[in-house]
Amino acid sequence: SILRVNTLTDASSNNSTAMSTINQGTAKAWLFYNGSGNSVRDSFNVASVTDNATGDFTKNMSSSFGSANYTAVGGSGTDDSDYRLVTPNFNAAPTSSATRMRVHHNSSTATDDPYISSTSHGDLA
Repeated sequence: SILRVNTLTDASSNNSTAMSTINQGTAKAWLFYNGSGNSVRDSFNVASVTDNATGDFTKNMSSSFGSANYTAVGGSGTDDSDYRLVTPNFNAAPTSSATRMRVHHNSSTATDDPYISSTSHGDLA
């Protein structure tokens, strides 16, 4: 069945959200990845991960975005005191179905961490 609404509201009608906000604001793909073991721990809308090199992987989507103009961000770490940045690797331009990502401790040190998270936001095709 289909439920068609313009706005969702709580039981007391104090807080409401337009459906467009829900559609535009939710992650369309996310990945929890073991970079040191090259295995997907869990994911949503991710078909596979390609290990390109140390600290360099490609997240391949199950359902493509409408264009290559979407965001991809993340973070990673090895324990409670060591955190790293996960950013798009623009050595390869993003496509509507894949984003190449880079895990780095600083601007020059790429690393394979056991706990890597990445989310993507945008419009699906």
